[in-house]
Amino acid sequence: MYAIIESCGRQYKVSEGDVVYFEKLDAEEGKNVKFDNVVLVSNDNKVEVGSPYVKGAKVEGKVVAHGKAKKILVYKYKAKKNYRRTQGHRQPYTKVEITKITVA
Repeated sequence: MYAIIESCGRQYKVSEGDVVYFEKLDAEEGKNVKFDNVVLVSNDNKVEVGSPYVKGAKVEGKVVAHGKAKKILVYKYKAKKNYRRTQGHRQPYTKVEITKITVA
């Protein structure tokens, strides 16, 4: 059984037991998180597609950790003008373990 959920402006394919990295969520470590925006649910040979969301479907997870991704370097450069700028960025994330997928 798997589901496609919408969170943080993106869609994620999840199933029970998966560990997924979301953009930073407002939840403490060890707390439970519910995702109500379920776009699709597949249970063995039955597929339910929502318009836009499946009614009564929920995905529950547990926040494992918060952290930051690897640093990326942003480099700006203008040819022949002696203009060079380097900037780094680390995107914060929330690591969530999916515990249950329910369909009403």
